[in-house]
Amino acid sequence: MAKTKESIINVNFTHKEKFTKLDRFALWITQNVGTMGFFLIIFGWTVFWLGWNIFAPSKLQFDPFPGFVFWLFISNMIQILLMPLIMIGQNLQARHAEIRAEADFKINVWSEEKIETITQQLENQKKLIQKILRLLLDKAI
Repeated sequence: MAKTKESIINVNFTHKEKFTKLDRFALWITQNVGTMGFFLIIFGWTVFWLGWNIFAPSKLQFDPFPGFVFWLFISNMIQILLMPLIMIGQNLQARHAEIRAEADFKINVWSEEKIETITQQLENQKKLIQKILRLLLDKAI
């Protein structure tokens, strides 16, 4: 049987092979920042920071209520640094999804062609079998 189709490649693997270390870092950030674990870490850190600076003795408070200027600064720095990394990771994920969709489309087109060929062959076989049955029935009568 002749090979009529190019070999199927794993686009997940080939796409990931092209990632640089920075791409992998951006994807890691994107995948981990969007988790409940990260949310709980940030939430716990915020509750501890604000609680400490509200309820601790005055001498031990390092970011006084109600301003929390240092907490706001650190929070904004985290956001400023994470935002572009998350966007880069999302762009990489979108590019990967497009490559996967294109590969799926090629496979679907190829499959449809093969199914059409097989269907046509089955129709031809059915006609031949019917013809053979008619000939056998005509000889039997």
